[in-house]
Amino acid sequence: MKIALVAQHSTPVPTDTATATPGDDVRVVEMSKSLAGEGHQVTVYARRNRSGLPDRAELAIGAFSQPLREQWSKDRPDVVHALRWTSGLAALSAARDLQIPVVQSFDQLGVTERRHGLIPAGAGTERIRLEPAIGRTVNAVVASSYDEESDLTRLGIPRRSIRVVPTGIDTDEFTPEGETYDRNDRHRLVTVADLATEQDALDTLLRALAKIPGAELIVAGGPAREDLRGDLSYRRLAKLSDSLDLHGRVFFAGQVGRAGLPPLLRSADLMLNFNQHEPSAITSIQAMACGTPVVASALGAHVDAVVDGTTGILVEPGRPALLAQRIRALLAHPMQLEAFSVAATDRARSRYSWDRIAHETLAVYDTALAA
Repeated sequence: MKIALVAQHSTPVPTDTATATPGDDVRVVEMSKSLAGEGHQVTVYARRNRSGLPDRAELAIGAFSQPLREQWSKDRPDVVHALRWTSGLAALSAARDLQIPVVQSFDQLGVTERRHGLIPAGAGTERIRLEPAIGRTVNAVVASSYDEESDLTRLGIPRRSIRVVPTGIDTDEFTPEGETYDRNDRHRLVTVADLATEQDALDTLLRALAKIPGAELIVAGGPAREDLRGDLSYRRLAKLSDSLDLHGRVFFAGQVGRAGLPPLLRSADLMLNFNQHEPSAITSIQAMACGTPVVASALGAHVDAVVDGTTGILVEPGRPALLAQRIRALLAHPMQLEAFSVAATDRARSRYSWDRIAHETLAVYDTALAA
């Protein structure tokens, strides 16, 4: 099968990124490799970065779709898979009259981001208007979670055209075996969060930590460690930490590159993830693959990824006392914690390996071709 992956927003050159969580660039690379490993020909149509680009530019779909159309007219792919809504617009425009089925992945819907306060009420209007139209026009839509599937159906996209296929992880990179960071005798809790956008979630974790004696929390995210003192979000959180008398029990690690994330996750007793919007729960799944159970908010993709009471615990967000109670109970039972660890590793490997994700994605392509 000849597959065209359209990722207008992406630059799929593998690097040790400045953020702990792999983004779309890594996803495009891993998906391409896995599909190609199944014997398919994969061509990625993405953004070419170069120096001197302006900070702002108008969105020009035609400038991207016309070269696609010219290329596909000469070398027709069997199926096109568009990642995010702008790629969907470009792919539909280019594939028009060429009889090429188009599969769409939104990953993050505008209505969902607005609901969680990630985009202002007056922003993203064009995107929110166009995403339902794209979803109803393409041959199939890939949702990253059942939560996203529900949002898609509320937008009027027929459920029969939606398939849930989560984002995969590198199960060779994220394993229980390997380098791990040094630790002391305390129970170690780790979270990965954007300090600027996840203030409420981090507030909850700090208040919970105050009720968990003998535990420490490592917060990964934000600017580089040497730049933390100049960051307003960090200063607010550090002030809260001091007011809760958590001196010596909270450590802000700043940015953690991709290579540093597995050793950090392996060193933890528990990974905590209470980010307000989790479209893929990717960092939690990576922690599970490292053998670290997850305590997460019962929202979004976490409901799919974390098997409550087996690979971790799901807790209602915004309840630090309840969160602390659940963590204390788990830390007090090391055998249960070990059982969670084994189950978490098994689930991450069996459900979220890129090989499995490739097989499920190919099944979506087959459905689109049949349609």
